[in-house]
Amino acid sequence: MRRVLAGVLVAVAILLPTTTAEAAPSLSAFTTTPGTAWWSDETLTVSLDDTVRPAVAAALTRAVTRQGGTVVREPGTRKPHIAGGDVFNAGAVGGRCLIAFNAKAGATYYFLTAAHCVPAVGATVYAGTGTTTVLGVVAARDTTYDHALVRYTNTTIAKPSAVGAQPITTFAAGTVGQAVRRAGPNGIRTGTITALNVTINYAGGTVYGLIRTTVCSEPGESGGPLYAGTAGIGINWGGSGNCATGGASYYSPVRRAATAYGVTPY
Repeated sequence: MRRVLAGVLVAVAILLPTTTAEAAPSLSAFTTTPGTAWWSDETLTVSLDDTVRPAVAAALTRAVTRQGGTVVREPGTRKPHIAGGDVFNAGAVGGRCLIAFNAKAGATYYFLTAAHCVPAVGATVYAGTGTTTVLGVVAARDTTYDHALVRYTNTTIAKPSAVGAQPITTFAAGTVGQAVRRAGPNGIRTGTITALNVTINYAGGTVYGLIRTTVCSEPGESGGPLYAGTAGIGINWGGSGNCATGGASYYSPVRRAATAYGVTPY
């Protein structure tokens, strides 16, 4: 679990076309701080999680109000969750993650997951939480958008293009308001997409282009699948809160990852 510097975590949704030159400096002080996140939407919205100190919240509220925006609270602490729904681990990372989607290029089979779930290219990846069954090796990873590609070297294990029993036949872009599902060891959770192109700053760096949803997410579910019917939508980065109290979760668009790596579902 990654620490947020200075205990400050702020989500900032900015309508770029209406941001004035005068207001930009006051907002930039927050949007460059580890623990901040922002995205473009029809209106300016700022979401604050439970770690935001009163003085920071008050200053940000003043900056947002000057632009005609609103401030809302997001319960919990936004963070990546390290600990097609099935568990794997890359020993050096020190935690479990989930497979998002199986994919292929030619006759070679892969799976997509989160970049923060795996170490360097060439690292060995194992099934489950142990190191008995080798799944494959890391073929590529992109920390800017937090997606990674693992090439299967295990030729005996079944590799369906599915999330559980749900076939996945395509990778698609999500849309705001779309109903989506997330799968993992604790079952299937549902919600809707609330924002696109979210940028998150946190102690471990900056991640761009994420999808924000109302689907709850918990530690150990990083890398897992977000989908709608037969369409894969995203790869779990992490979130705030949990499935008992609620919160938001964030996903790297799987279509971007698949295009970058030249893979498709099957």
